[in-house]
Amino acid sequence: MAGRAGGVAICALAATLLAAAAPAARPHDHASVALSILPPGESGTGGKHATDQMRLYDALTPLRAKVTAATLRRLYKPETLGATGKTRRESTPRPGLRILRDRWGVAHVYGRTALEVMWGAGWVAAEDRGLILQLVRGPGRIAALDGPAYDQSRELVPSAGTEAALAAQYALVRKLGKRGRQLIAQVDAYTAGLNAFWKASKTGYRPWTRNDTVAAAAVLAGRFGVGGGDEARRAELLAELQVSLGAQEGRRVWDDLREQQDPETPVTAAKAFPYGRNTSEAGNVVPDVGSVGLSVERAAAAAQAQRRTMSNALVVSARRSASGHPIYVAGPQVGYSYPAFFLEIDLHGGGFDARGVSFPGVPWIVIGRGPDYAWSATTSHSDIVDQYVETLCSGDDTHYVYRGQCLPMGSFDAGVVKGPPDRVLSFRTTVHGPVVGYATVQGKKVAISTKRSTRGREIVSGLALDDLDKGRVHSAKEFLRTMNQVEFAFNWTYADDRDIAYFSSGRLPIRPASVNLGLPTNGNGDYEWRGFEPMKAHPQAIDPRGGALTNWNNKPARGFAAADDHWSYGSLQRVQMLSGLGSRRKWTVAQVVGLMNRAATEDFRGRALLPVLEVLSGTTAPSARDAQMLQLLEVWRRNGASRLDRDLDGKVDDPGAAIMDAAWPRIARAVMTPVLGPLVAELEKLQPLDDPANDQGSAFDSGWYGYVAKDLRSLLGVKVSGPFSHRYCGAGVLAACRASLWGALDAAGTALAAAQGSDPAKWRS
Repeated sequence: MAGRAGGVAICALAATLLAAAAPAARPHDHASVALSILPPGESGTGGKHATDQMRLYDALTPLRAKVTAATLRRLYKPETLGATGKTRRESTPRPGLRILRDRWGVAHVYGRTALEVMWGAGWVAAEDRGLILQLVRGPGRIAALDGPAYDQSRELVPSAGTEAALAAQYALVRKLGKRGRQLIAQVDAYTAGLNAFWKASKTGYRPWTRNDTVAAAAVLAGRFGVGGGDEARRAELLAELQVSLGAQEGRRVWDDLREQQDPETPVTAAKAFPYGRNTSEAGNVVPDVGSVGLSVERAAAAAQAQRRTMSNALVVSARRSASGHPIYVAGPQVGYSYPAFFLEIDLHGGGFDARGVSFPGVPWIVIGRGPDYAWSATTSHSDIVDQYVETLCSGDDTHYVYRGQCLPMGSFDAGVVKGPPDRVLSFRTTVHGPVVGYATVQGKKVAISTKRSTRGREIVSGLALDDLDKGRVHSAKEFLRTMNQVEFAFNWTYADDRDIAYFSSGRLPIRPASVNLGLPTNGNGDYEWRGFEPMKAHPQAIDPRGGALTNWNNKPARGFAAADDHWSYGSLQRVQMLSGLGSRRKWTVAQVVGLMNRAATEDFRGRALLPVLEVLSGTTAPSARDAQMLQLLEVWRRNGASRLDRDLDGKVDDPGAAIMDAAWPRIARAVMTPVLGPLVAELEKLQPLDDPANDQGSAFDSGWYGYVAKDLRSLLGVKVSGPFSHRYCGAGVLAACRASLWGALDAAGTALAAAQGSDPAKWRS
């Protein structure tokens, strides 16, 4: 259905759980309601299960908030633990293993031991996501190495060095003792199951290896569980602003744009968790204007393009639930595609007792439920990657200064990218990590390297997933301790029959007080990380006073610094589309699903539009067409800013959406240009001014929405917390701001009229 806002139930599992003490259909399953959708379907190889869940989701979406208990039964499928109803047993070479496929094609795996269950999980992954497993092998290896981007349509033949680097992760896991050895054994059993299916089906695929699992985990970490690492480009914008506006004013504007500690931004944990504070910037280095090399810019832009901000969660506490037990609605929305990236699986035996979604190539259920609890994850953007400025020595580009010594850079050969023509994929390294390019500082050439706290450690986070899948979590407090084992940057939410909880994971570096995490760090060895934050420093909450937890990739907590590459923790953030949980005293499962479903089709820019309407209120439009456009926008916003396409003609029903799509970029530029001037274009490279609704599950997470809303509210004389240092629209002159906003709206109207005719009421997006 066209016009879905990305992020809410766009794809993959959208699980609804009500954990309750009421008698359940199965003795070990304590959920009174447990439902899921995995659009378009479980099968990745065609057949009826390739798209059979799509019709459920397509029927749910246009209902918006009008969801009832009957709707849930009709448009979700049961997420029971264990197979129910009519099933089909698969034939496998393991006589003690049972794999039952239910009416939706979901695999229910039963084994006598944990390793037998893992073997079955591998068999199912190979059957349901064989193609995706092939696609993650090369990119995953480069992600694990933090190597340079390459054409992923080409095959990567990895070098011996690459394979050794990935294999070294298992040596790290072995040091964890018995649990580490069990983890490796599970990876090996999963690998054997994958290869057994491919052998039986004669696919011709190259056998899966332990290292392939590390590569798959690196894709999960690199696309969804990482933040930071773009300091050089953003520091260069600071330098440009200071040249344009002066040192003090340029710095103030840069701080406005970062939105690092905006007190108005919505957070998930009510308690403050200070992180990223600095007392000086003695350990930082700012590159010269125009000096950051193209390779640095390309690497940062490629990383930004590949990262995805998945999922949301709405969790209601027992005291706010009509049943007296928590309600949990969440899911990993990663883009509506065929085949779905995640696969759904149900695992039982040898300690396993869980159902949910698995990331292809990673053995465990990463998001799902056990007999008496459910959990999910959203991308947190936490800053676990830093860029270092390396002082060059010996008169060349391959030696650098570290702790007073002139050291040679390493050279890493990652392998051959098949052509034609074939090419070697290689890069230089320092003690901090890969060299991504060069710049100058005060006219002298320097190298830029990147350090990620989770590099070489991707497989370690499997410990937490193993605990979740095997029911080792018995309380909200144990959940927090369990998720502290995850080193990737994720927000985790949880519910059992009594409590709800939240934890923001990540291997968070402790930086010296003389280092601002938003700027490159001097790599001379004096400003290295001082360890990693303990569990108590991570944003977390259990049964908050408000009775609910919501997260849609928003800021974890007050005082928790935004990463250098994430400038969207401002006064507006898309989690506010889920803020309706405060509107009633008691909630039912259907009502919470309705709130989620309404947000799935809401254009978040409708909220940013309100200050625009207030600025233009009472003024005379340049033309009758412009007046009609403004009226259509106001009606559209008042009616919920819907992006629905009910008649399935490929166009959003309301003309307000078309006007917003055309007007918003022009409005945003009109607001910011009076102060930024030509640097507006540079800001757009770092912080896209819009995040449109067709952006594969990431709509409205990142944009200039907070810039526009806060500046216009200030211009209107509304008291704001954490005001900007400057008035941007019209350079603070209301009449000039109004003129520029009308000009933006008029230009949008001219473009739409040229494309779709003169009547704004007939325009469609």
